[in-house]
Amino acid sequence: MSQFKLKRPKFIPRWVNIPLLVFITFVLLLIFVGDNSFVRSTEYRTQINDLKSQIKNLEDSASMYEAKVNELNTDNESLEHLVREKYGMKRINEEVYITDIP
Repeated sequence: MSQFKLKRPKFIPRWVNIPLLVFITFVLLLIFVGDNSFVRSTEYRTQINDLKSQIKNLEDSASMYEAKVNELNTDNESLEHLVREKYGMKRINEEVYITDIP
């Protein structure tokens, strides 16, 4: 049985442990490369949080508009008030004066 011993290449210092070097390389690949990397996961997480906040804001505004539509469908006074102010409509035989004075 002959003793076969691997020689370390000259460009690798004596203090470098090859399995440790492989492990560190693997960890760096996990952190920076691929779809499941830590950096990409963090970007996805912030994007998900931004989209959730947008959804919440849009749901709030949708509920406000639904309440406004419901009010306009049920309350004739608020409908008349809106029509008079926004569209400048008037009743028959009624005169409306619009001024630019604030």
